[in-house]
Amino acid sequence: MAEIPKTLTKRHFLLPSTLFVSKASYDVTTVLGSCVAVCLYDQKLRFGGMNHFMLPVWKDEGLATPKYGNIAIPRLIDEMLALGANKNNLVAKVFGGANSLMESNVYKVGERNIQIAFELLKHHEIPVIKSDIGGKRGRRIMMNSGTHKIFLKYV
Repeated sequence: MAEIPKTLTKRHFLLPSTLFVSKASYDVTTVLGSCVAVCLYDQKLRFGGMNHFMLPVWKDEGLATPKYGNIAIPRLIDEMLALGANKNNLVAKVFGGANSLMESNVYKVGERNIQIAFELLKHHEIPVIKSDIGGKRGRRIMMNSGTHKIFLKYV
């Protein structure tokens, strides 16, 4: 894989349980293990956003935060639409969902995170044009929000 380039573009480090959307071009970086990042992009307006969720489904306990895929994905879509994106112009790239050697096979958090991402994107009729998911290794990704170009490094 290509080394993550050093650029003069504005940068944002995306923490777990958060999301980021901007019409300005940013290099958005995050590190994923069993977590999943969905990277959305409006192909016509040329801007995008990313989320980083840790668990697949919020079950009405505690706060409904982007920690959960079923909250993070619709919220990312809503943020994109609020900035003028057209749902018909959105495409997605999905990353993460590794199954750690330390994780019990009972929980399969990575697999369940991947599943909810693809289910919700299909439900919202947003095509997934690229993905790098599953496996045993974590990933560091950087998305340029102005081009939707992704740089990936296994960790």
